[in-house]
Amino acid sequence: QVQLVESGGGLVQAGGSLRLSCAASGSISSINAMGWYRQAPGKERELVADIITGDSPNYEDSVKGRFTISRDNAKNTVYLQMNSLKPEDTAVYYCRVRAYPFTYSIFPLTYWGQGTQVTVSS
Repeated sequence: QVQLVESGGGLVQAGGSLRLSCAASGSISSINAMGWYRQAPGKERELVADIITGDSPNYEDSVKGRFTISRDNAKNTVYLQMNSLKPEDTAVYYCRVRAYPFTYSIFPLTYWGQGTQVTVSS
């Protein structure tokens, strides 16, 4: 089993910054991808940013230039630095990890964090 522990959400004024972190632990042989999704009230969950191992980061258009995703592979941790926050960034942010639990695993499994609330006031 894999556990994801998120932290860093909160309330911030428009224009402010927050940094989210997500640490993965448990049965992990290797990680295929780590990323962040968000879900605002009444809306579907959407990709914010992710990093596939060996590839460049991928960002949702509305956060490009404001958010930066990074990984610490030694710690199995992914970060999301969010700058110039806007009220429309308000949502629950979820960490998602795709990982191979064993060395002989053929397909990665998908794991989700519990979510952390980010609220941006105008």
